[in-house]
Amino acid sequence: MGSLTDANDTVSPSMGSLALDIATYDGKQYDIVKEGRATILNPRPSSSPTNTERERATTTPPQTVFYNPIQQFNRDLSVLAIRIYGDDLASIRRARQEKRLQDSKAKSTAGKKRKREEDCCSDQLARPADDQPLETVNGTSHHYTASETSYSHSNQGESLPLSGKAVSHLLQTAETNQSPPGTGLPDPNSKIETASGAGISQPSPKSASIPQVASPFSADGNHETKPISGNFRVLDALSATGLRALRYAKEIPWVTSVTANDLSASATDSIKLNVQHNRLSGTIHTVTGNALEHMYRIGAAAYGAHEAMPDGTRGRYEVIDLDPYGTAAPFLDAAVQALADNGLLCVTCTDSGVFASVGYLEKTYAQYGGLPSKGPQSHEAGLRLILHAIATSAARYGMAIEPLLSLSIDFYARVFVRVRRSAAEAKFLAGKTMLVYNCDHGCGAWNTQFLANNKAEKNKKGDEFYKYIPAQAPTASSNCEHCGFKTHLCGPMWGGHLHNPFFIQRILDELPSLSKETYGTLPRLEGMLSIALEESLLDSAQEEMIRNSEKALTELEPIGRLDPSRPDKYPFFIIPSVLAKVLHCVAPSDAALRGALINLGYRVRRSHTKPGTIRTDTPWTVIWEVMREWVRQKAPVKDGAIKPGTAGWAIMRKDRSRASITELKEQLQSIMEKADDLETAKVQIEAALLKSGRAREESTEEAATTKGSLDRTEGDRKTLKVVFDEKVGKDMGSKKLVRYQLNPKPNWGPMTRAKGGS
Repeated sequence: MGSLTDANDTVSPSMGSLALDIATYDGKQYDIVKEGRATILNPRPSSSPTNTERERATTTPPQTVFYNPIQQFNRDLSVLAIRIYGDDLASIRRARQEKRLQDSKAKSTAGKKRKREEDCCSDQLARPADDQPLETVNGTSHHYTASETSYSHSNQGESLPLSGKAVSHLLQTAETNQSPPGTGLPDPNSKIETASGAGISQPSPKSASIPQVASPFSADGNHETKPISGNFRVLDALSATGLRALRYAKEIPWVTSVTANDLSASATDSIKLNVQHNRLSGTIHTVTGNALEHMYRIGAAAYGAHEAMPDGTRGRYEVIDLDPYGTAAPFLDAAVQALADNGLLCVTCTDSGVFASVGYLEKTYAQYGGLPSKGPQSHEAGLRLILHAIATSAARYGMAIEPLLSLSIDFYARVFVRVRRSAAEAKFLAGKTMLVYNCDHGCGAWNTQFLANNKAEKNKKGDEFYKYIPAQAPTASSNCEHCGFKTHLCGPMWGGHLHNPFFIQRILDELPSLSKETYGTLPRLEGMLSIALEESLLDSAQEEMIRNSEKALTELEPIGRLDPSRPDKYPFFIIPSVLAKVLHCVAPSDAALRGALINLGYRVRRSHTKPGTIRTDTPWTVIWEVMREWVRQKAPVKDGAIKPGTAGWAIMRKDRSRASITELKEQLQSIMEKADDLETAKVQIEAALLKSGRAREESTEEAATTKGSLDRTEGDRKTLKVVFDEKVGKDMGSKKLVRYQLNPKPNWGPMTRAKGGS
């Protein structure tokens, strides 16, 4: 492809490796950008001599191929998520293979007992142990002999794990740093001379037909190696510079091949250059074309077509990464069809002005199939709209999704979804799809409405089955019950959980062993993942499963699962300052409000989407009662601060200290209107006054003996004892984490679209 020379080479004695700043290739200069274990050649922009230093520092030069360094967190997270997923998939494949072998052995043993006198049995028993078949797929035997050094297999269907002897041989090969004879792979000890004369070791390219031997986290060489089983193919559908593909190939040991696709010819030329620069030509295959066409062709294999992948294998991708400039919605239908069973779909959407804003709600509905939400929870609602679009695309083909991790990050959303081919689980979708009645112009309260109810029942034999019952509607009136303002409709959107806590915990467990030089965003990764881990408010049955996580894991599912039929009953969050703004009072601290809710028996969490958030299972009736108590106890409102007709005025009118007076006033007015004569009215008024006095005394006595309870009804509101205890609300002894990212640099964001040629 041409010659590569180094225009500005510097050698770092401490690292003992070549550190490049600028490279020249075919007369063009490139900035060498290192991220993770990969390096890319980014074309140097031509700067105008008239620009001042300040203008150059605050403006983003036009790019021929898109690259945004702000999204390194996205790429670091993606590498770790795919590695953990690959570890899980390899364990599942090994367990399935062992089970198949055990079943085959049991059948063989039974056959020998019945036909011990037949010659075929004796011939089979006499066969050398070094030439035993591993498995038979589509009529083709997969075997490995001691005299052979190649792994023979059929490209039809899923590749299978290696036997113990095959693994031992590959381990020995890895230790001696020699390529197996007959594989056509270059010698890993060979050197490639650069223009500066420095020798760089030539790594052995990975082959789709030879499973790799490595640990899921062996970048630092501190982990025991594990055998990898089967193909692990990744599609970077919108690759741009190919940086994701490069990092996946270099940092994920499970990967057997990566397809880097882009519609732009200039982008694929850049990818080929970067692949050559990183010496990964045997692993990364570059495709210039429409991502939709490519994925539909791969997915059509299920309907009789036999479209081979760029690496020569057949089947679907184990991982598909969609990272477009803007929305990923147009690619979702093709992606779920091109994904293998239990495959991982990684999706980025950078159009937060659409999925997290009501400014273009008609476009939001057209792309994601639901209406956005207005208010502080808009970004979480945006995540749920994206998941809804993926879930509905998958359900059309009898597939169900399991969100492993869903994050709102900076200016974009990133979700990792496992897609299962299960028509039974796809039936749960209606029961996990919800509408939201949002009081966005009033107090900010909301009510959720699920479209159906997944009800588990048992038949006469005791076997469990599900009934799918349509929901009764609506769950809320057109006006907010708390402030009287009109509510607006949001959704339909995903009503299930956003994360799988087992998956997140697996990533967190691996973070201490990772290199900070390879993963430059480790502090933020730990902080955001820690919040996501504790974010979900599970019901009692699922929390018990989390506590007994070892019992929840099986050999076919090393990463535990939440119940796929159960929705998330407590979506979204509250923010103390937003609540205080409605009542025109001083805002309570996060710890004070958290402490008050905990004392009442409710659960509180953080949300990863915004700082200062409280995610809770407290009903809005109790939340506003707590805020009224805050005004009464700690932050009295000035006279005239709350104007009649506002949401705060309506909420404060329901203060329990005035509730009995208001109720008595209404009773007296009713008596005067209905009484026939003065004497009857007098008797009824005296009875009402006596009853009101007794009720106040009983309420006072009951409140004096109440120390906090799980009262969750409007009738119990008057007896709640609210204590704003900051000690209870603080995270005592919690580790200091980078939970929320500060702006990394001036004028940061999604950057402008690349202007490369076609």
